Amino acid sequence: MKTGARALGVAESYRSDAARSTLAGAVVRADRVVDGFAVDSCTVGGTDATETVVALADRLAREDVAYLLFAGIAPAWYNLIDLHRLHTAVDRPVLLISFEASPGLEPALHEAFAGDALESRLETYRAQPPRRRLSVNDETVFVRSVGLADDEAADVVRAFTPEGGRPEPLRVARLVARAADAWQAMDGGTLDTAN
Repeated sequence: MKTGARALGVAESYRSDAARSTLAGAVVRADRVVDGFAVDSCTVGGTDATETVVALADRLAREDVAYLLFAGIAPAWYNLIDLHRLHTAVDRPVLLISFEASPGLEPALHEAFAGDALESRLETYRAQPPRRRLSVNDETVFVRSVGLADDEAADVVRAFTPEGGRPEPLRVARLVARAADAWQAMDGGTLDTAN
């Protein structure tokens, strides 16, 4: 992969006492150069996370971004990401990366929701591609992807992970999300910016 290839990484910072969860997007090149940010929020326990990620990508308006990476599938207390809708909206490959082994979310969804709220989340969750275990720099991550073959997805994750197991776009996005969340908690600021 060329060193100038770019990915948009999106990660979350979640506070249990907040009604909204901070999502940050970071455009990072494969050679680790950071090339842009956007910050927004989605509803804790809601169903707007996918649309929030689309809004981040749209506001950045970066045609040079080749891939979208997201940390996890269920930010903001089970506000599920729909890879297929996200892929269609951003028109580029989408990879969801998680960092822990898991038996899946269905038991937790059954504990947290009932009725239509449960059924809509189960429908979204079951429609997602399966997680695949991937070894990266002697660490293990789990990858779901839409818009590229499994071996290509593995190449993308490895190319954007120069050390450790967290791809650089996700590492940087998580730092930005945490900083924005801390600022908002301290000053009561409103998040809705892109640079």
